[in-house]
Amino acid sequence: MEINNQQFEIQGVPLLGLAKEYGTPLYVYDGQKILDQVQKLKQAFSTVNLKIKYATKALSNLSILKLMKKAGTGVDAVSIEEVLLCLHAGFDSAEIMYTPNCVSFDEIQHAVDLGVMINIDNIPMLEHFGSVYGGTVPICIRLNPHILAGGNAKISVGHIDSKFGISILQLKHILKIVEAHQLKVTGLHVHTGSDILDAEVFLKGAEILFDAAIAFKDLTFLDFGGGFKVAYKIGDIATDIMEVGEKVSAAFKNFCDNYGRDLEIWFEPGKFLVSECGYLLVNANVIKATPASTFVGVDSGLNHLIRPMMYDAYHGVENISRIEGPERIYTIVGYICETDTIAADRKLKEVKEGDILAIKNAGAYGFSMASNYNSRLRPAEVLILNGQHYLIRERETFDDILKHQVVLDL
Repeated sequence: MEINNQQFEIQGVPLLGLAKEYGTPLYVYDGQKILDQVQKLKQAFSTVNLKIKYATKALSNLSILKLMKKAGTGVDAVSIEEVLLCLHAGFDSAEIMYTPNCVSFDEIQHAVDLGVMINIDNIPMLEHFGSVYGGTVPICIRLNPHILAGGNAKISVGHIDSKFGISILQLKHILKIVEAHQLKVTGLHVHTGSDILDAEVFLKGAEILFDAAIAFKDLTFLDFGGGFKVAYKIGDIATDIMEVGEKVSAAFKNFCDNYGRDLEIWFEPGKFLVSECGYLLVNANVIKATPASTFVGVDSGLNHLIRPMMYDAYHGVENISRIEGPERIYTIVGYICETDTIAADRKLKEVKEGDILAIKNAGAYGFSMASNYNSRLRPAEVLILNGQHYLIRERETFDDILKHQVVLDL
């Protein structure tokens, strides 16, 4: 479901009413949009045995995780804490893929004890794992396909200079370790990056994965990661998920024929499932005109939504307090003691102090990357589902800032 631009409602729930009831800044999530995106992905890969492993890091609220489970997804966790969150949300250990990076072996052992699928992405860890567990614990191996793809250098993770995965050029070394320790490799994984538009990028990664997979005889799945692009503004191009599904499914079925049996195909979407469901509601604290710009200073900033500053990400903005009236050009900025421009030179209905602005596409990597920078409090979160709104995270208080500090008696 999309925001109703005339009434500024989601599933019949007025956003202004939520801002009044819960205060701002406030994260609001459209649960139906999440369910629709899950269904769209299932439809795109309906001809193969698809397993969706939602990328927990995108939005890790327990209620969102429970909604994903209800929708029939599994989860991908990148830390032991995310694994524990997913278990707490009700996922079985068999539904969790654990894909860490640069962690200690103690964390790997913890994950083994919890019974989740371990995805190993470096040779020293693979050797260490083999020496401790041999072939008693099934594993997945993450390969680096050396494909440069993604909308921003910080989210392009499959190129030759990336810290992620084991280089495909080291496949012979991998196979020697597997043979020496009799490792039980049941899955292979690649992930090239985020914001990938072209089906050909997925197919290029698939070809590399297929070539490598022939050498592993006990596979039950191949994991293609995520990276589907969503639209951020009018006219923006998003991944044609139906085209990707059709082409990758055909290539996958052909591989399974050559491999000798049908495998599962896994994807780990994060942004694709939750980005468009999310809105960050903020209050206009001040309208500040300068010779160069007119700034709208709001009660949020990079402490709540860091993507515009970290990734140069575009987020649409609406003045939901004004349906009609003149339009003006504004630059929306935060209340943090840094340059934290949320949106530059945007045409909005004339903004007055006290107006509520809705920042779009805030579901993915919004709250999950939020911080207490400047000792600011993190927002509350609300989920809209079946036409009802639910508080799914309370707003932080100053006591939360103090909670874990140990004050010396000086």
